[in-house]
Amino acid sequence: MATDEVLRLSQLSHGAGCACKIGAAELQPVLDGLALDGDPKLLVGAATRDDAAVYRLSDGLAIVQSADFFTPIVDDLYDFGRIAAANALSDIYAMGAEPVLCLNLVAYPLERLGLGPLREILRGGAAVAADAGAVIAGGHSIDDPEPKYGMSVTGVIHPDRVLTNAGGSAGDRLYLTKPLGGGLVTTAAKRDLAAPDLIGRATATMAELNRDGAAAANAAGATAMTDVTGFGLLGHLHELAAASGCAARVEAAAVPAIKGALALASDERCIAGGSRRNAAHAESFTVFAPTIDPERRLLLCDAMTSGGLLVAVPPPGAEVAPGVEIGELTGGAPGAITVS
Repeated sequence: MATDEVLRLSQLSHGAGCACKIGAAELQPVLDGLALDGDPKLLVGAATRDDAAVYRLSDGLAIVQSADFFTPIVDDLYDFGRIAAANALSDIYAMGAEPVLCLNLVAYPLERLGLGPLREILRGGAAVAADAGAVIAGGHSIDDPEPKYGMSVTGVIHPDRVLTNAGGSAGDRLYLTKPLGGGLVTTAAKRDLAAPDLIGRATATMAELNRDGAAAANAAGATAMTDVTGFGLLGHLHELAAASGCAARVEAAAVPAIKGALALASDERCIAGGSRRNAAHAESFTVFAPTIDPERRLLLCDAMTSGGLLVAVPPPGAEVAPGVEIGELTGGAPGAITVS
């Protein structure tokens, strides 16, 4: 990289963060054709589209395994590392487990950028892993013209305490632990349409670990949990409700947004391609009340990166449930969602 060249990570990729995920509608038929389960020790596999795999090692110990990486979501090198690490660790927290071991996953244009930027990205990831109490033991890297970073993460849990996306019941309340809108903000930032303070709020949200939310969910007696990332709130709720054999109702006005993010939804330039795909997919399982404005609909489909936990909690746990109550699981066609 030339010494006078200003490095903007977000300009080096075709998309940003989890908005680069292959869409749920496109991915499902591929996964449906693969035989990924079968070992009785595999407690959670691909069948319910959960956040991580769970494998029983003994009567008292199971490992929880996930991998996640993506293209740059912000321009700041250190923050990119922090967000990518928090996002990867989130899959472990979403299963109720404790992360213990991480491996870095790196794709990087070494000749163009040199070692300095990569060192900062990895330093950010290491800081978040240390905050989570997990060890980074190595990793794998490839040369790639488009930078990408993430982690493979291993967690541990007692087999009887695994919290999947499939245990919810009609009547459980739904809680969200982080505000939405990160996809709107980061897409706006990529196109120079977001103020620095708004970018700062989104960065702080994405870099926050889901550790405390997961602990509170367990304390509240949560029955099902997932994290909200690239498929948006409605996409991930659809998966949770379908796996639990329930329908769901969402109160649109109750869903929190990063301060200033909702206003961006009226500008087509701020809407990520992943969010558009999410909105198109949501039409197949969501009924919106006619009073829900287009901006709020888009927020519910916003392709988040390192979003919060979506938690189903029976009514007795409401007083200690984490985050904001946004709706409930109901009877009805599994996976169907009503937004009022």
